[in-house]
Amino acid sequence: MSAIPTTFRAYVAERLGDRVDAGVRTLAPADLPSGEVEIRVHWSDVNYKDALATRFDGKVARTSPLVPGIDLAGEVISSADPAFRVGQEVVAHGYDLGVARHGGYADFARVPAAWVVPLPAGMTLREAMVLGTAGFTAALSVKRLEDRGLRPEHGPVLVTGATGGVGSHAVSMLAGRGYEVWALTGKADEHDWLRGLGAAGFLGRDDARADGPPLEKERWAAVVDSVGAATLAYGLRSLRRGGALALSGNAGGAALATTVFPFILRGVALLGIDSAYMEIAERRVLWARMADPADLRPRSLGERVTEVTLDTLEPAIASILAGGARGRWVVRVRDGE
Repeated sequence: MSAIPTTFRAYVAERLGDRVDAGVRTLAPADLPSGEVEIRVHWSDVNYKDALATRFDGKVARTSPLVPGIDLAGEVISSADPAFRVGQEVVAHGYDLGVARHGGYADFARVPAAWVVPLPAGMTLREAMVLGTAGFTAALSVKRLEDRGLRPEHGPVLVTGATGGVGSHAVSMLAGRGYEVWALTGKADEHDWLRGLGAAGFLGRDDARADGPPLEKERWAAVVDSVGAATLAYGLRSLRRGGALALSGNAGGAALATTVFPFILRGVALLGIDSAYMEIAERRVLWARMADPADLRPRSLGERVTEVTLDTLEPAIASILAGGARGRWVVRVRDGE
């Protein structure tokens, strides 16, 4: 028997002909998909993927109607799995949430137990959503690069899209671990903020053109790229010998114009970062690392955070689609939080 009330509020996107109708609606427990854990959602956040789920041409939503929100944090109100108790604070993100099944933009959610992460000690539910998929993706990028052998003494690391969620968290995480971090951004007025997160130097968009030479001067021990397209091509051709680029996004476009030369003449590696379907045990370990100030907890956790509600989501969605990401948006779902 469900512990979810007979009706509750949710932000729903539904395809109607050649458009998407999006807004707050009333749902019932039967509208939610199956799952062992029922959660009272306190917080969610706004990601580029969430914004695309509200667009007719977004190519993200795989079902309609859909409650977007690929991230959620809240309190367990019912669980058929003994691993989770009523009242326990938890996080869920990735997998099919907000894409092929209802996600975090609702008062309540029902998810498989194998998707749920216990909230790590030392972290609040709001902080978890300041991180969200963006912070998790940044942490996973750092982890994959370090698993491959990257260390601070190997040289500077470039972070692209540095004012966005993945980029700003990556700058902060890397700087906190002792790396010399350079930030690539088209927003020159944000240099002071990025410097406060730990950036040691800056590049502009004109420094990372798609039409550069097959190889450039060896500059970076590693690159964290959430933009793709021109910045991806630049990152590959300017990596130092044996370096690696961790790629997690395509906000700048899906095309890649490069040659084989960075790979066969410098032995560089392109690491694809898929945070959505990461195995749950490793996911839980990485969340614990993100809560540890001596490990991957970013100094940016409390900065540049804008709160919205289910009723005021639209400006955040429009801003992120227009490339206006500066820091993070969190969604206060539960009243009084």
